[in-house]
Amino acid sequence: MYSKILVLVDGSETSRLGLDEAIRLASVTGGRLRLFHVIDELGFALSMDAFAGRPGDWLEQLRAEGHAVLQAAKTIAEQAGVQAEGVLHEAFARTLHDVVNDEVTASGAELIVTGTHGRRGFGRAVLGSNAEQILRHANVPVLLVRAPEARAKAGAAEKATRISLPTGALAFE
Repeated sequence: MYSKILVLVDGSETSRLGLDEAIRLASVTGGRLRLFHVIDELGFALSMDAFAGRPGDWLEQLRAEGHAVLQAAKTIAEQAGVQAEGVLHEAFARTLHDVVNDEVTASGAELIVTGTHGRRGFGRAVLGSNAEQILRHANVPVLLVRAPEARAKAGAAEKATRISLPTGALAFE
């Protein structure tokens, strides 16, 4: 069960939580991790600065940082006794979920593990949710690991708030 696990890593704390969960799962199943880092248009655009270097320099910096993220994740997995390999992918003009599905097919992964910020409302509308798109379009099961603050917000949101007007015309639950 889940001998090949694709783990999306980006160096964030949320990504680390996903990696930790994948390591626990691989330890139990005897699985192997395929660590996957993607350089995409958004990451490239956010790294650019109007006063800094050439675009080629920015891309090389993103590649170097991506390799460092993969190496750090691989070291963490191997220290836990789990085999891992890293793959850096550049995805320009393609959606992240398509790139992830291609990697699932190419690697034979049986499970995708990724961290999620659990954004809701305006933050989700503005920033979108890569994890949600991966979940919606995945060819294999997906394990989403929430950040602790997202878990706390979700727990608070589950407590119902009841507002009623005396006319009964408007009621929120």
